[in-house]
Amino acid sequence: MASADSEVSFQDVQEAAKRIEPYVHRTPVMTCSSLDHMAGRALHFKCEIFQKIGAFKIRGATNAVLQLLKSMPPNQKPILVTSSSGNHAQALAFSAKTMGLQALIAMPSNAPVVKQAAVRGYGATIVDCGPNIKEVRDAATQKIIQENSPNAYLIPSSDHPHVIAGQGSIALELLEQVPFLDAIVVPVGGGGMLSGICIASKGINPNIKVYAAEPLNADDCAKSFAAKERIRQTGSPNTVADGLRIGIGEKTWPIIRDNVTDVITVTEDEIISAMRLVWERMKLLIESSAAVGVAAVLSEKFKALSHQDIKNVGVILCGGNVDLDNLPWRK
Repeated sequence: MASADSEVSFQDVQEAAKRIEPYVHRTPVMTCSSLDHMAGRALHFKCEIFQKIGAFKIRGATNAVLQLLKSMPPNQKPILVTSSSGNHAQALAFSAKTMGLQALIAMPSNAPVVKQAAVRGYGATIVDCGPNIKEVRDAATQKIIQENSPNAYLIPSSDHPHVIAGQGSIALELLEQVPFLDAIVVPVGGGGMLSGICIASKGINPNIKVYAAEPLNADDCAKSFAAKERIRQTGSPNTVADGLRIGIGEKTWPIIRDNVTDVITVTEDEIISAMRLVWERMKLLIESSAAVGVAAVLSEKFKALSHQDIKNVGVILCGGNVDLDNLPWRK
């Protein structure tokens, strides 16, 4: 169910899924009896770590680029612009390469080196925008657009209808693979994936519960949910989950507000422990942002939820782009 304020419908998600199908992988769902035992319920992990570019972001970026090209004259080639700390930057760079387009990307100076290298490897140009502060990133992005006007087009990392619709395709796949889910746990930063999954999953099963998982050190979604109004993320949150440092957006917030059951926050220690646990027990190389969802289902708050109502839980492993020279448990 989309919010009354939403620009994205269930049909938009269905159409996006068909549109991007030739360009993305249908990712597997995996299970682990050890983690089931620790959580006290059956967990079903949607492995977007095996997606192209190693993260879910390719879904939304591809849908947005395809929709942009559809709206333009055939002989006109747009310059794609965005700001991102990593996975959306890689996704847009990869989409630009696939479509034969140029991409200019504002990346924070503290973005993981492995993600910066991948962006350059896909042929995009990185513009260093200093620390990961929203106002600084926005200013750098606007400067890039002005310098490349009128051919430059912004593709936001999350707060865009076409991006939201593309990310929602995750839930369409997941609920085909595991149709009996009672709940889905989704990491939240800007909220594009969370809001898309809300629309798709509620469109299939209005009774399914969707929980947001968020770092306690970057908890604007939890604060907004409690206050019932959007509270902006300020500064540069100090969390190991670099992909979740951005705050929820104007377009994603109403969908989250009207569809999310609750927001579960987790500490830095819980995130790092969950990341290492999945590496060791499941042999899956997940990044810290993906570990936030795992930490949430292992938290005491989630364990205390009714086991009668929530027996089978989908957990989105959103990405696996890890800087192996900078592992969080080695600091």
